[in-house]
Amino acid sequence: MSATGRDSRTGDALETRGEDAARLPVRWRSRAEPLEPLAVAGEGPVAVALARRVLAEDDARLASWEGVAGRGLLVLLGASASLPWVDGAVYLGRDAAAPSLLLPCTLAPDVAASLLERAFVVHVHGGGAKLAVLPASMCLVRVDAARPVSRVTLQAWLDTESPRDTP
Repeated sequence: MSATGRDSRTGDALETRGEDAARLPVRWRSRAEPLEPLAVAGEGPVAVALARRVLAEDDARLASWEGVAGRGLLVLLGASASLPWVDGAVYLGRDAAAPSLLLPCTLAPDVAASLLERAFVVHVHGGGAKLAVLPASMCLVRVDAARPVSRVTLQAWLDTESPRDTP
């Protein structure tokens, strides 16, 4: 798994990738009862589409969301009914057995969620860490440092993520 985001104590970038992914083999299956969405995540082109969708909203709606972003990654947290729809995005919710994790609403791990939670929190060296789990890319995202969505900040992130048109 990969960890992306900012350390909530120091503000330093937190990102680990590569060989760490092989240490926690977890399979995912369809969840019998979907979780209530509390966040939406996009990676790569989906993150760009999510940012564009968010920027189309008015300032009052932006003020109701918090988010974190990294290279090729955007996670937006908010009330279920307020989360924007973007094709290909992963909607995340909270399993009562693992309250510090945001898990895909329609998927469940093949191990006890509480054990997965303990392993991931140890992995990112964060006792109070809040983590979004993105199984398809084997990525963990620290969301405990989420900040209110700022149009200026999100546009600046989008400008660095969007391909530039060149003649």
